[in-house]
Amino acid sequence: MTIVSLSFPEHMIEEMDAIQESMGFTGRSELVRAGIRLLLQDVKEKNALSGKISGVVVVTHDQEDEGTVTKIKHNFDDIIRTHLHNKVTKANCIELFLVEGDAKEVSSMAKAFEKEDAIRSVKLVTI
Repeated sequence: MTIVSLSFPEHMIEEMDAIQESMGFTGRSELVRAGIRLLLQDVKEKNALSGKISGVVVVTHDQEDEGTVTKIKHNFDDIIRTHLHNKVTKANCIELFLVEGDAKEVSSMAKAFEKEDAIRSVKLVTI
């Protein structure tokens, strides 16, 4: 097996250790491999989408990172049918985008959010 050296912020290490313990992973490497497998499967599913689709893109972020969301959102105005913003706590926000359009563009929107460090989580659910 190839060895890969990775660096993580301390807060991620703490969260990873908690998940490792609660889910019974034998080490961080096993946990990271499981996470990478999920990411690879998600990418395969998004890349396999074709034709015109409808879906929901759910994005969570800190309130201070609203500018990042706005910047990406404007790049996909042509497929966004509805956008809902909710401030869950004083600093935490959730964005719901109801989207409709070419599958590749919908997938590109989700990927654009996923690439940003400021974004906590992104989920694409196709309908």
